[in-house]
Amino acid sequence: MSNHDSRSDDQLKHGLDALLRAEHGDPFALLGPQIDEQGVVIRTFQPGALQVELIAAETGESLGLLDQAGHSGLFSLRLPGLVDYRYRISWPGALQETEDPYAFASQLGELDIYLFSEGKHRDLAKSFGAQLIEVDGVQGVRFSVWAPNARRVSVVGQFNSWDGRRHPMRLHPTAGVWELFIPRLGPGEIYKYEILGSHGVLPLRADPLALATELPPATSSVVAEKLDFDWHDGAWMQQRTSTSAQSGALSIYELHAGSWRHGQSEQEGEAFKVLSWRELGEQLIPYVLDLGFSHIELLPIMEHPFGGSWGYQPLSQFAPTARYGSPHDFAAFVDACHQAGLGVILDWVPAHFPNDEHGLARFDGTALYEYDHPFEGFHQDWNTCIFNLGRNEVHGFMLASALHWLRTYHIDGLRVDAVASMLYRDYSRKAGEWIPNRHGGRENLEAIDFLRHLNQVVASEVPGAMVIAEESTAWPGVSRPSHEGGLGFDFKWNMGWMHDSLSYMAEDPLHRQHHHHQLTFGLLYAFSEHFILPISHDEVVHGKRSLLDKMPGDHWQKLANLRLYFSFMWTHPGKKLLFMGCEFGQWREWNHDAELDWYLMQYGEHQGLHGLLRDLNRLYRSESGLHRFDDREAGFEWLIGDDQANSVFAWLRKGEADAAPVLVVHNFTPTPRLGYRVGVPSAGDWQVLINSDAQQYGGSAAGSVGAVASEAVASHGKVQSLLLDLPPLATLILRA
Repeated sequence: MSNHDSRSDDQLKHGLDALLRAEHGDPFALLGPQIDEQGVVIRTFQPGALQVELIAAETGESLGLLDQAGHSGLFSLRLPGLVDYRYRISWPGALQETEDPYAFASQLGELDIYLFSEGKHRDLAKSFGAQLIEVDGVQGVRFSVWAPNARRVSVVGQFNSWDGRRHPMRLHPTAGVWELFIPRLGPGEIYKYEILGSHGVLPLRADPLALATELPPATSSVVAEKLDFDWHDGAWMQQRTSTSAQSGALSIYELHAGSWRHGQSEQEGEAFKVLSWRELGEQLIPYVLDLGFSHIELLPIMEHPFGGSWGYQPLSQFAPTARYGSPHDFAAFVDACHQAGLGVILDWVPAHFPNDEHGLARFDGTALYEYDHPFEGFHQDWNTCIFNLGRNEVHGFMLASALHWLRTYHIDGLRVDAVASMLYRDYSRKAGEWIPNRHGGRENLEAIDFLRHLNQVVASEVPGAMVIAEESTAWPGVSRPSHEGGLGFDFKWNMGWMHDSLSYMAEDPLHRQHHHHQLTFGLLYAFSEHFILPISHDEVVHGKRSLLDKMPGDHWQKLANLRLYFSFMWTHPGKKLLFMGCEFGQWREWNHDAELDWYLMQYGEHQGLHGLLRDLNRLYRSESGLHRFDDREAGFEWLIGDDQANSVFAWLRKGEADAAPVLVVHNFTPTPRLGYRVGVPSAGDWQVLINSDAQQYGGSAAGSVGAVASEAVASHGKVQSLLLDLPPLATLILRA
């Protein structure tokens, strides 16, 4: 129970007037049980109530009616001493019984508050926001929110008619955290915060630490059920900690959950519906497993108000979007993936956030989560706010978000979006439009510290989980350990390889001899980082055309070129990532409002492309030479890198010492090369494992097949060699 000293009538009147105006910053000084020299005054503010009765907590016996001062909604009753009580409130058309929120002491621990202020709280999602708790046998929800510059913060929702006068919160002034326990609220309750800033009441804010949200376009937060999920992925999680992704066959299928495939809508007037997590689990998991991928990567599924952002403008960093189901449904989806042997990676966005009025922007009327100056805090390209990761509370907030997905939902990896925009203060800015760091340089020192800390904490606290950087510059050591001066990521997207190789493929094959370096250059730096080769969603939207339509030539040549490109990519050093629809040759650009063009799978050439990718994935996983040392020079050996005239490339991929090397030969022209000699490291029969021009893949059935015997003819620095028939626009993959 609260205990306050007596105060003068003038002070009391001034405080009550401020309370009635919803401007009082310390409601516990006036509401609930107030002890004075004459006993105790029970006071409650219930605007719109007809009558408030005090009843005994255990028996329900009436202890008296509270008096109302005029028609203000302020009710009070003097008692000789403290009692355990509840309110029985008469509303127009309703009767409510409830405990008094202002009769409860603070329910937020001092250690939680301290750790939050220091940016060191690892489990914010279990302590802040809306937490289902029980206090003295009373079930309810403890709300807490950071708003240090607010004059007053209230919890509002349907439970109090969205009236900010009804549930103002208690301030913990050392941390700027506001808190209130509201009895008898439960899961499913929608709510927001009403904040009185220095210049008036702000638009209602969603909870930055909400664990669930309303279905967009609605924007309220939702009190989430406790995620007491019964996981069945113990074997997967144990295996994950004992293996290294960097030496494994990492092959990632990237997808947007809402447009991979649609279901039949049951709503009148709607042609389709997006699949739920359960439906995705039933359809997506067997599809991806059959294709041979090791992981799926979901475009951001943190709640985002605008679907057209594909999730890259998230506002709820702790809540899975309500578009596909509940948090429990999402956990069940991840569990199903793991039980099937499929990993799950999430795109995660710590660089920026949208400026929707219900979100984080100027949350308490000041720049709280973002930098204040627009040269630091506003991203012109994306019309978004930039996180101020140099602020302890923001640093800790985002770190806790990353750990939340990895620990609560057993996520196997986070792909960190737009890392380049975090590293440089002048990213996409003109001269005079950015503020140097404290040393006068262009590096964002706070963001760099955050990224290093993130990677250290994840490696320490979630062993086996990956952190992947989408980083497009020449920043050194992105995937080097932080103790060696790197940023500490497990992998980096190889954007240079992607741009060069797609540019090369877009050339008419007759002109490729003049662009030979675009395929060889990437191998000069291929082992400088732990790379992922990404053909992502960004390459098949906004007028860039689909992957198949990027290929030159007629219908047959486009498909042949794409088969060749897949073969080149899957045999090139680096892990693999491919966006949905590319695997069967989608002709149209990706449209997030439509499902993939699955009807194409009825055509043989698209079935063939799909089948080739499946075989490439399976070969990639079964042959250690194709993945074991793809971040080391020891795993790769050039055989032919200088045949510009014929646009032919050949190399060896090497794995463990006792594993046979894999020979790869690419012909990037439509001209078959008959009797083309390639040196090999050992004598004997070399078996053609894949010919991308095979008839089963939709090809012309040209080129070597079966076993090819070596000859004792020196070539390419080897004493043995093969005479191969190279098919047009195709790859041969062989092993002795």
